[in-house]
Amino acid sequence: MTKDPERPAVPEPAKSPPAAPNGQPRIVFEDVVKRFGKVSVLNELNFNVAKGERVTLIGPSGSGKTTILRLLMTLEDLSDGYIFVDGEPLTHAKNASGKRVALKPKEVSRIRKRIGMVFQQFNLFPNMSVIENVMEAPVHVLGLPKEEARARAQGLLDQVGLGNRGDEHPTRLSGGQQQRVAIARALAMEPEILLLDEVTSALDPELVGDVLGVLRDVAENTDITMLLVTHEMQFARDVSHRVMMFDGGRIVEEGVPDQIFGNPREERTKKFLRAVL
Repeated sequence: MTKDPERPAVPEPAKSPPAAPNGQPRIVFEDVVKRFGKVSVLNELNFNVAKGERVTLIGPSGSGKTTILRLLMTLEDLSDGYIFVDGEPLTHAKNASGKRVALKPKEVSRIRKRIGMVFQQFNLFPNMSVIENVMEAPVHVLGLPKEEARARAQGLLDQVGLGNRGDEHPTRLSGGQQQRVAIARALAMEPEILLLDEVTSALDPELVGDVLGVLRDVAENTDITMLLVTHEMQFARDVSHRVMMFDGGRIVEEGVPDQIFGNPREERTKKFLRAVL
C-alpha cells in the first residue's frame, strides 16, 4: 500500500479469504430482541461469529444491521436476550433462578474494551492533533503511559499511510485521511473485535479505495474478528469468510461470499443484489 497520503492506494487483486477458524465463538447473539418504542427491529436473533472470522452484514436500510453493531458497542440497550463475548455475557446474564439481570457498568466496561468500532462519520476531536486523537483512549481508558501510547499511535499512523501528519489537526485532512485516522484510533486499543459501520459511505468516490486498502491490510495481516456493514459488495466478497443477508431484522440467507454473491438461493437476496450491483 502506498504511503503517499494524497494518493489512493491501488487495491490488490481479490483473494479468497482463508477458511474461518474453529473453536469457541467470539460473539454469540442469543434470542436478541431490540425494540424502538413499539417497533421491533430485531426479534429473537441468533447467530455466532468465530474467533478471527470476518462476517459482513448486507441488506436494505432499516434491516437491523447497524443496530447489531451498536448493541455490541453497548450504544443501544438490549430489549431482551443475551450477547456473549468469549463466553462472557456483555450486558445481561441469568442469575441462579434463571432470571435475566443487567450486569454492573464496571463489568460491561471491562468486556467492551475488547471491542473497537469505526463509524460512518469520523468523530475525531477537532481540538487535538491527529496523533493525540489516536493516543487519547489508550492513555485514558487503558492507562498506557503517554510515551508508550505515542509510540503505538505513530506506528499505526505509519501503517495507514499518515505517519507524517501526526502533528496536524483533523480539519486539515481530507475525508479519506480522517477515516484512516479513525481506523488507527480504533486499532490503538488493540481490540479483539473490530466493528465497521459503512465506513466509506461519507467519502467522495475517489477516496473510497484508499480506506478499503487499509482495511484489506488489517484483514490480511491480523487475526482480529471483524463484523462489517458495508455497501461495497466487492470489498465484502474479497475480505469476508461469511456473508449474512438481513431483511426485517432477521437473517434471510447466509453463506460464503462466492455462494451469496454468485449463486444466492433466496429470492429476497437476489432482488437486493440486483439493485446494488
